[in-house]
Order: sequence, then structure tokens, then C-alpha cells
Amino acid sequence: MTVAVIDYGMGNLRSVAKALESAGADRVLVTDDLRQLRAADRLVFPGQGAIDSCFTHLQAHGLAEALPGLLQNKPVLGICLGLQALFDQSEEGGGVAGLGLVPGQVRRFPAAMVDGDMPAKIPQMGWNQVNQTVDHPLWQGIDDHSWFYFVHSYYGQVANSAHQSGGCQYGQIEFSAAVAIDNIFAVQFHPEKSHRDGLQLLKNFLAWDGT
Repeated sequence: MTVAVIDYGMGNLRSVAKALESAGADRVLVTDDLRQLRAADRLVFPGQGAIDSCFTHLQAHGLAEALPGLLQNKPVLGICLGLQALFDQSEEGGGVAGLGLVPGQVRRFPAAMVDGDMPAKIPQMGWNQVNQTVDHPLWQGIDDHSWFYFVHSYYGQVANSAHQSGGCQYGQIEFSAAVAIDNIFAVQFHPEKSHRDGLQLLKNFLAWDGT
């Protein structure tokens, strides 16, 4: 089984690849080669960085137009920016159109937001609890309200609550920590930095048939 990690020129691609290997992946490729992406059994769309730079790289390598179709025919895991890129639209960079595979919007945390009695730091950087709102094979062996590691200034809100498989709250904002549509499962947190539960999620992804 080959897992391809989509390379868009930024982010923590190697740490994601190493985590997949630790989870039991037979072969992991970090690539922006369309032929290798099409041939892979599973795709991971990871992320750190700016969404406009991500799409600029994808367009330069002929991937932007191919990705929507490619991401609909095999098991896909989106991570952080890889989740946000799936939405219809993002406020980042003055407004960027996404791939349109997850109906909804990506918004920025308010600058004046508070977290309890203290000003909330933007980006959210650290551990937060995820409420599993929809049962899904990728939650197998992971307790509800488990803690995962987040680093983000923007957050996704689905248009259809049936597409949200995990929710989270930071300050006064409730957002989609995980979404699931058909063969796509995507998370705002970083499973590769989330210790046991993150590794379990990656193991579940490797065992998942996309249904």
C-alpha cells in the first residue's frame, strides 16, 4: 500500500510522512507528481503555511485543476491547512477560493477574542479537546473529548452539520475540528504531533477503505 503526501512546497511534510511510517504505512511518498498521486492507494493533504501560497504552488505544478477529482476516488486525510483548502472559501489573504469539496467557510479568529478571563492568543497553539459529533471509522479506539495539538489562526465552519465529525471551541468560537464527506476525512489539528491518539487516528486512516 502506497500513501502519497501532497507536496505543495511548505509545511511539515516530512514529519507527517514519518508519522505515517510509524503508524504502519508500507510506503510513503512526498510528491507533487500527478502520476504518483494518481497511482497511490491513499492521499494525505497536510498543512502549515498560507493558503494562497499553497494554491500558487499547486497551480504551478498543474495540480490545482486535477485535485478536486483526484481527492474523490480514494481515501483522503486532510490535516490543518489541508482541511481548510477543501472548503468553498477562506478569508485568508483577502479572500481565497478553495477546492469546494467541503461546503462552508474558513474564517479568522477575532483579534479581541478572550479565552476564559484572559485574552485568547492568536494563533491557537497547543492542546484542545475534540468532541466527536459523528461516529466514524477514524475515531475508532479514540475516546470522545480527547486532546489534540492545534496550530492555527483560521478555522472552518461547515455549511451542513452532517459533514462535521468533530467539534472544538476556542474562546467564544465553535469550529469544525474534523469533517467527513464520503472518502474524505480532514482535521484541523495535527495528528502527527498528538501522541497516542494522533497515531491511532493515522492507523485508522491506513485501515480505512474510504466508506
